[in-house]
Amino acid sequence: MPFPRALARLNRIGFNRIIRHIAPWFPGMGVVVHAGRRSGRVYRTPVMVFTQDGRYTVALTYGRDSDWVRNVLAEGGCRIVTRGREVRLTGPRVVHDETRAGIRPLERVVLGWIRVADFLVLEPSGPS
Repeated sequence: MPFPRALARLNRIGFNRIIRHIAPWFPGMGVVVHAGRRSGRVYRTPVMVFTQDGRYTVALTYGRDSDWVRNVLAEGGCRIVTRGREVRLTGPRVVHDETRAGIRPLERVVLGWIRVADFLVLEPSGPS
């Protein structure tokens, strides 16, 4: 896991509250809108997202066991807001890729530095 869980908790309390307002418009970023597995509560999680060949690939900077990843897998999809539009995504699958193929070169280098090799890949099902 590239980043420690304690940092994830701190981000949830502080940084994410700010960045989730910027992420829907910032290139390479987005906000995953998903429901809690038990509570059904709607959450908005800022992420690094890449599109290629019609697929959406999300870098799992806190690993594949993050609550939001488990929520999306359990739900069978989510919505993502990126570049000012919202898209419904389905068919989530976790992919381990040490080469980081499908990621732009700059982000590939940065994700390599922090040893991120797990990604959530989803397919669009159309606008929400």
